[in-house]
Amino acid sequence: MKLQQLLSYTRKAVDEYQMIEEGDKIAVGISGGKDSLTMLYALHGLRRFYPKHFELEAITVSLGYPDFNLEPIKELCKELDVPYTVIDTEIARIIFDERKESNPCSLCAKMRKGAFNETAKKMGCSKVAYAHHKDDIVETMLLSLIFEGRFHSFSPKTYLDRMDMTVIRPLMYVLEADVIGFKNKYHLPVAKSPCPIDGYTKREYAKNLIRQLNGENPGVKERMFTAVLNGNIPGWPERIPHTR
Repeated sequence: MKLQQLLSYTRKAVDEYQMIEEGDKIAVGISGGKDSLTMLYALHGLRRFYPKHFELEAITVSLGYPDFNLEPIKELCKELDVPYTVIDTEIARIIFDERKESNPCSLCAKMRKGAFNETAKKMGCSKVAYAHHKDDIVETMLLSLIFEGRFHSFSPKTYLDRMDMTVIRPLMYVLEADVIGFKNKYHLPVAKSPCPIDGYTKREYAKNLIRQLNGENPGVKERMFTAVLNGNIPGWPERIPHTR
């Protein structure tokens, strides 16, 4: 996927769900993975021509792994002229050593988001951007059906009243396969996750299940995504069809 196509998908999401307002300061969550780095490129590129002016702040919540090298990401942010902040935490030690969590993903995500959102708030950010793509939305819907018995997925835009900030997901129309293509084409400096259970989660189970279903019934993933968009899910904002 070329940058121009990435910007087109991002503009579509931002316009249809009114994700960005004039004067917004947006905190971009950088995990070090391909998704968050692609989102950084997308918002940096969009900023150059979007009619509403906005600022970016890149933020990484470091979980405390000693071998997590962020230097290449620091260099990328410098190259893109985006301020970059690393929050040092001991989340990994708390979860694995102290609490010895058997299912650590939920608590880890909660602690990471808490640290990220609080830092973004202190920096004066009005929005926080998460790098969830189209596959994430479909996988979350399937996990919700299987394990919760409800039709649900996270919203493109969510207001956090406790923090007085809004979460946006500008990659919602981008396929994971296209993110991988973009990463390879532009040689993104991905920092490999040192998490010991990376790749062994329920989300991985949903990803494999969708791959199987899509192989047996071509187009099923796209139809599932359309079902989510048209599903009148509580909390989802109104969608204004993209006319460009």
